[in-house]
Amino acid sequence: MVKHSQLFIDSLLHPKKLAGYRLLSIGKTIQYVFLLVALVTLFSFIQFLTGVSEVSYNIEGLTEYIEDIQWLLYPFALLLLILTTTILLFVRISIYALVGVVILKVTNKRGEYRHMWRTATFAVTWSTLLSIVFTTLQFTGAIPTLIGIVITVFLLIIAATKYPKIPKK
Repeated sequence: MVKHSQLFIDSLLHPKKLAGYRLLSIGKTIQYVFLLVALVTLFSFIQFLTGVSEVSYNIEGLTEYIEDIQWLLYPFALLLLILTTTILLFVRISIYALVGVVILKVTNKRGEYRHMWRTATFAVTWSTLLSIVFTTLQFTGAIPTLIGIVITVFLLIIAATKYPKIPKK
């Protein structure tokens, strides 16, 4: 059985292995997605905690209000972060899987949406980590998003080359 750490390393360093992971169980793949969700959520929650404390020192009334409801604010914020991150990551993976199916058709390779969904799950690792780095460096906008898209599609193309060819009739 493949460990999550090995999946993470291969997602970062060995794009050709991503095609082989199309045969993993869907449970293992979804576990990996939730590890990415946990990573992004943890980063976002830390950023939320530090952002709230900076804002609250500048506005006295807001400081008192946040201190009064702080025990409610943080759990709801964490829950909301987990929910939105999960939805967004699953939607991103699904869209990339559609792009991957088109790549398979164009390159005359054999594969189904479910296979490409698994491959896309591991291909989004770089863009997920880069989004965290870009946010930390306060580099936001269209350019970081485009960088993530290009990297993910490039990894999908590399992985698609390792899919089996469609047999000639």
